[in-house]
Amino acid sequence: MIFNSLEFFIFLFIVYILYWFVFKKSLKAQNILILLASYTFYAWWDWRFLSLILLSTIVDYFVAKKIDSNTIQSKRKLWLWVSVFFNVGLLGFFKYYNFFVDSWIDMFSVFGYTIKSTWTLRIILPVGISFYTFQTMSYSFDVYYKKLKPTTDFLSFATFVSFFPQLVAGPIERASNLLSQILKKRVFSYDQAVGGLKLILWGLFKKVVIADSLGPIVDDIFSNYSQYPASTLILGVTLFSFQVYGDFSGYSDIAIGTAKLFGVELKSNFKFPQFSRNVAEYWQRWHVSLSTWFRHYVYIPLGGSRVSKLKSVRNICIIFLISGFWHGANWTFVFWGAFHALAFIPVFLMGRNTIYKDSVVGENTFLPSLTEIGQVLLTFSIVTFSRIFFRSESITDAFKFIKKIVTNFSYETYNHPMGYRMIDYYVLIVLFILYEYSIRKDERSPFKFKYKAIRFVAYALVILGMLLFYDSSMDRSFIYFQF
Repeated sequence: MIFNSLEFFIFLFIVYILYWFVFKKSLKAQNILILLASYTFYAWWDWRFLSLILLSTIVDYFVAKKIDSNTIQSKRKLWLWVSVFFNVGLLGFFKYYNFFVDSWIDMFSVFGYTIKSTWTLRIILPVGISFYTFQTMSYSFDVYYKKLKPTTDFLSFATFVSFFPQLVAGPIERASNLLSQILKKRVFSYDQAVGGLKLILWGLFKKVVIADSLGPIVDDIFSNYSQYPASTLILGVTLFSFQVYGDFSGYSDIAIGTAKLFGVELKSNFKFPQFSRNVAEYWQRWHVSLSTWFRHYVYIPLGGSRVSKLKSVRNICIIFLISGFWHGANWTFVFWGAFHALAFIPVFLMGRNTIYKDSVVGENTFLPSLTEIGQVLLTFSIVTFSRIFFRSESITDAFKFIKKIVTNFSYETYNHPMGYRMIDYYVLIVLFILYEYSIRKDERSPFKFKYKAIRFVAYALVILGMLLFYDSSMDRSFIYFQF
């Protein structure tokens, strides 16, 4: 079941009616409903993998209690490692087993030894496993660091782990935010519900109109890069930047908006990263929940920036390499992570990694300065270049893609693989950028206009856009489902 499907909205409507009109008076009944709805939502893909979610839930629920009940530090740490080894082991087997086997075989082949791939297994990657394993681990970490007390309510904890709006692609929530809300009675708020519907609408627009419409173009260019000139390759990776942003931030908006319908506030996951002025600011605005997870549970425990510059650089490299590997079992993602580390380190060494933490481009004026425009364009170019590795099927393809851009530059007008006018897509991207710039100060209010007439025009244009660009023949799945 995916957010941009009819069955999801039928499912959402039924759960919403039961939640607020049938089980409104009982917090326990509401949590049971959400838990059952979440398991149903996940089982829509493959019911067999529900056992993994349940197992991860049970392990971290009891591990946290063991950590809290022990006063001896060595035993507390031992139980924490139980959580880490279990969740990383679960993730490693289903996501990385074949990658390590194939890499081992390839390594021996370099030295002239041929090993038959008898150890490779036909393993299906469970949807969302990278997200819910990190979410349950964060709970054990927080209990270990004494940032929260473990709950004795298993039902609420299970609901926290499997909360369907953010189950398969985040945001990766911490118990201090999501579990604390699940444990408390929720009260219906009209403004909150309306805000949720607005986010859902905007998320659907970004998914259907931006991501899905650009998908065929990007797929065509990356699949046939050897047949296209450099100008087309640059166009392809640029459009992929907008595709992956529309796809993933669109999912996050729908997730946050859906949670609002049930009286729950999730953390923001995207804060207009396309307007970042350096790579450090980009990572403060892109996939925020993952970035903060790595900062709190890996970077800071390694010493963060409190250690020497050399060790801080080491820590940055570790974070980005792990982040790249988290995204997928392919060396392309490792290279992508390494590239971002190399782009981040100079910003860090110059002490400019936090200067834009609490500001946006054009902070006190509507129009950005020429300096800011230059910074944004440079950062966007760096990030977009890195996505050649992110999108390519292999390292070989990525470097061939880059080589053709650098050594065989030429210009040629690109024609849409389905025969549509490309000018429509260029205009769409420009209008999308301008609109997002106008709302850049508040990522949770995409239709915040002073006059009702302007709001209704915006609603009408968004809905019209979805009707015009919707194509049932396209692949409508979300990119980050594969991670």
